[in-house]
Amino acid sequence: MNEFTRRAILDRVRLATHFPSKGQTTDSYLNLPRTYLSSGQLCPEDRVALMIERLREYGADVVESTVKDLPAAIATQLEAGGRHSFVAPPGIPPAWRDKKFDWKIDRHLTHDEIEQAEGVLTASYCGVADSGTIVLHHSPTVGRRILTLLPDWHLCILNASQIVESLPEYFQRCTQPPAVATFISGPSATADIEMTRIKGVHGPRFLNVILVNDQSASHSRAPKRH
Repeated sequence: MNEFTRRAILDRVRLATHFPSKGQTTDSYLNLPRTYLSSGQLCPEDRVALMIERLREYGADVVESTVKDLPAAIATQLEAGGRHSFVAPPGIPPAWRDKKFDWKIDRHLTHDEIEQAEGVLTASYCGVADSGTIVLHHSPTVGRRILTLLPDWHLCILNASQIVESLPEYFQRCTQPPAVATFISGPSATADIEMTRIKGVHGPRFLNVILVNDQSASHSRAPKRH
């Protein structure tokens, strides 16, 4: 489809739906009723508990940690799977990379180099508790999207303070939407083919999450290991 045809189709859609063209607004659009919930009702502790529940329902392995114990918690998770070679984005804190493992920092790694790694370690941008979704904005601590697609195992660090209850709250927090964002709801899997669940179709088969209790003492949870 060339650009002229694409533009003609979109113009016809806008005309039929009375949707404003790019850069324009109309009173009818601004006055549309927006009755959906735009903010959550859960307290911080319940919000974190819901996030953990949803992630585990999807088959993700979740442990909790304090900020102080995070490097040790990361090393424990890396060691538990028997893996030794990992990739990481360039902005990951050095304290997160235990020296007993082999690390490749993504400074223009090739796809083959990334795929040969046994796992990837990244931070995250946000968690949506309602759906158990982790959102990655591809910052220096998250890295390129390819990092979280090719390796078979993903260890993701999510702070309790990053968790919101609903998707509208994520968009409220995201005042400057990134060019690319990745939404993860559990390990990669699909049942589209003959209703057979297949893992690792479009991303890692295994997702481990360390939830860091970085909120104030009044809202913090005692770290639990599972």
